[in-house]
Amino acid sequence: MKNFGASKEFLLDAEQEWEKVGEGVQRKIMGYDDKIMLVKVDFKTGGIGYEHEHHHSQTTYVASGEFEFTIGGVTKTVSKGDSVYIPPHVLHGATCTKGGILIDVFSPIREDFMDK
Repeated sequence: MKNFGASKEFLLDAEQEWEKVGEGVQRKIMGYDDKIMLVKVDFKTGGIGYEHEHHHSQTTYVASGEFEFTIGGVTKTVSKGDSVYIPPHVLHGATCTKGGILIDVFSPIREDFMDK
């Protein structure tokens, strides 16, 4: 794994740039080192996080909005205050049914996010 070091200690939201990652979906990396990464993801209603899998453990907190999450073939509606856990190598995805923000935590760091 490539060494990306660590982020600054203070990452102020207003100073971080959004990166468009899909139609109606954008993200900001909000902190990382080689073991963990925090990502803020903004979804417009109808935005899709297409089904995929990766070797990282992931937890996601719903800061606002409403989402249909599918994890390992099971689909549930989650909304503000809810969270999900996605084990490594499990197929998952989400569709935003009410615009909102997800806070993703990955371990280890998502190297593919850093190569952009």
